[in-house]
Amino acid sequence: MQNQNRRIRIFLNMLLEAGMILLAYQLTVFIRFSLMKGTMNEVMTWGISWRIVLLYSVGIVCVYALLHLYAPVFYIRARKELFRVTLVNLIGTITFGFLLYILKLFDFSRIALVLFFIISTALICMKRILYRIAVRKHNLLGDHRIHVILVGSGKLARQYVRDVQNNPHLGISVDGYIQSNSQNLEKIPCYGEIDRVEALLDGSPADQIVVALEPDETGYIQKVLSAVEKEGIAISMIPFYSDFYPSHPTFETFGKTKLINLRATPLDNIANAAIKRAMDLVGSFILIILLSPLMVITAVGVKLSSPGPIFFKQARVGKGKKPFTMLKFRSMRINSAETTGWSTTSDPRRTKFGSFIRKYSIDELPQLFNVFKGDMSLIGPRPEVPYYVYQFKETVPRYLVRQQVRPGMTGWAQVHGLRGDTSIEARVEYDIWYIENWSLLLDIRILFLTLLGGFINTEV
Repeated sequence: MQNQNRRIRIFLNMLLEAGMILLAYQLTVFIRFSLMKGTMNEVMTWGISWRIVLLYSVGIVCVYALLHLYAPVFYIRARKELFRVTLVNLIGTITFGFLLYILKLFDFSRIALVLFFIISTALICMKRILYRIAVRKHNLLGDHRIHVILVGSGKLARQYVRDVQNNPHLGISVDGYIQSNSQNLEKIPCYGEIDRVEALLDGSPADQIVVALEPDETGYIQKVLSAVEKEGIAISMIPFYSDFYPSHPTFETFGKTKLINLRATPLDNIANAAIKRAMDLVGSFILIILLSPLMVITAVGVKLSSPGPIFFKQARVGKGKKPFTMLKFRSMRINSAETTGWSTTSDPRRTKFGSFIRKYSIDELPQLFNVFKGDMSLIGPRPEVPYYVYQFKETVPRYLVRQQVRPGMTGWAQVHGLRGDTSIEARVEYDIWYIENWSLLLDIRILFLTLLGGFINTEV
């Protein structure tokens, strides 16, 4: 019943949003050709494109469905949901305009096309925000909650109960649990022991069974599955190895073998990788042009501050553990430890001018050429020298996971103050979170945070 209701909700949401796109089209026509007094050719062109708009609206909601934008509302963050909606609408509107041109409807109004994008996006985003508010209030009131019986009473079961209690807007009610060991769950009714699971579930009105067994309790899984399937109740399982899961694991199947890819990332998707690379190419090119006067002044300052080359070239480890030569403006005197020496606060090797350009990260600007070349990205984990990579991979868990993506000029760790002589473990934690949760919106957010002070180095 729960799955059937969900399908009905998805269908109604798709139908409503397709209708809202048609409404946006009608509003666009009214604004452009009644209020703004469009020309007769434009009126005729937009007046005969209803069929295309109808196909467009159906196509857009199908794309929403493919991107899981009709999943339960609290399974995706509001910001991410609205960003995806806006991006799909933008691409869809551009495609719509292209179709009008291909079909020889070349007199269409570009102003109307922009208005159509703004109005349709605003309507759908507003509807989704209101829908979230309505679902949250509905769940908090306790109407039509999802009633769950928990199988297990160990660490995983306790964590599940805490998460449910901390997120009441999800509308989940843990009605009771079936005990799998000597431990008890506080404030949750115990239905009995797992040995009697079939009898305990007989005739159960629960909407869902959640299995949360510990590693030494896996022998009960088949018995529990048989009991649940006999009653025809929906079932979910919390794997006991979930601590090793990334944020978004990938499941693969060939033959009868099922694999869980623990290190799949959003950037494994070729479209995501292409978007990020395009952002790097365009962004680095524009920044090189805009910042070239500052780089020329810095080059002169480095040359006058101490003898030696303008650029500091150092081997760093990039994507796939491949070495590359990273460029920086030289901020230190020539020294024997430049290959492996770690920069520290108040480093005596620095020149006065070097301290200044390091404080404001001006010394990092030549890395824009590394980004344009493809060795680095604008956003990503900071690259490290091979000497330390070989050390850290033995002492810091999951350190080399960072090498799955291109290193960056700035990153999630850096905008949280983790740069220079700071905790490697904390940096790795932030870097892995970034890799597992990458999105274009996250990259844009990091860029803004960098501009708002993330480039200032506390080392002096």
